[in-house]
Amino acid sequence: MAASSFHGLAQANGRSEFRPKQPKPEKRDESELLTVPDGWKEPAFSKEDNPRGLLEESSFATLFPKYREAYLKECWPLVQKALNEHHVNATLDLIEGSMTVCTTKKTFDPYIIIRARDLIKLLARSVSFEQAVRILQDDVACDIIKIGSLVRNKERFVKRRQRLIGPKGSTLKVRKVVLDTMKNIHPIYNIKTLMIKRELAKDSELRSQSWERFLPQFKHKNVNKRKEPKKKTVKKEYTPFPPPQPESQIDKELASGEYFLKASQKKRQKMEAIKAKQAEALSKRQEERNKAFIPPKEKPVVKPKEASTENKIDVAAIKEKIKKAKNKKLGALSAEEVKLKMEADEKKKKKK
Repeated sequence: MAASSFHGLAQANGRSEFRPKQPKPEKRDESELLTVPDGWKEPAFSKEDNPRGLLEESSFATLFPKYREAYLKECWPLVQKALNEHHVNATLDLIEGSMTVCTTKKTFDPYIIIRARDLIKLLARSVSFEQAVRILQDDVACDIIKIGSLVRNKERFVKRRQRLIGPKGSTLKVRKVVLDTMKNIHPIYNIKTLMIKRELAKDSELRSQSWERFLPQFKHKNVNKRKEPKKKTVKKEYTPFPPPQPESQIDKELASGEYFLKASQKKRQKMEAIKAKQAEALSKRQEERNKAFIPPKEKPVVKPKEASTENKIDVAAIKEKIKKAKNKKLGALSAEEVKLKMEADEKKKKKK
């Protein structure tokens, strides 16, 4: 039988084999392969995926500070209960100050020991048990960033670390933001970029395109302010000649004439200078002692000035005014006005 008469018939080593034609793969859009469908979740790792378990035992240990001992001792039964569900043993050594996790024969998940290691690391770094136990979930991860050696100056380190701490002690959860903050780049710039990326990811058309044109470009402006020294050294004018040689003790004695004096005369001069200093100090000391015996200056007694006759108050006139005001009713006529009115009424009657 000829090989050319049948498609897929081949002859090898004296025998013929039939190979069916393989269908051509359908062309799919690459954007569909890159995107994850909404609502899809990776299935949990169960015992059916690894029924035989692990071949060898794995363990991790970490130290914790002394101030965490009381809290760990209190919540350790909860830690053991959470790890026993995944068949992982946990031990707390208060003498050495360490926590250890290890797998058992019943452990089937090979990655659970890494999550248990992260759990004890978080507990050692002052994370509460309620938050740290979430690391055992498949959709939760953690990253411990050591920022202590990134900034040398302690004051700058504290200020930049304060930018990362939010309300109720919560911190930013992006490694790049944390590292840029310690490099003196404010976190608001990176947060704004992340917000724009989140909005762009919602658009199905822009998922496969470059986002550089939408992202803001922040220029790093670092103004180097050099501190001026407290003591400014003024440079002297350059001269080719060396500075004059300072006078020695012998030169000074020659200039004053002490060099030619005898030893007894020099000794006498020194004694006189010492006595003069002692007398001056004694007189100053005596003046300070005498200050205690000097009476303080008394203030002169000021006699009270007699009230002038011009400024005297006429009490009698004030009393008369008060009496008149009491007798006079509101809106009533005075006695003189009443008399004038009565006279006017009488004249009118006479005319009639």
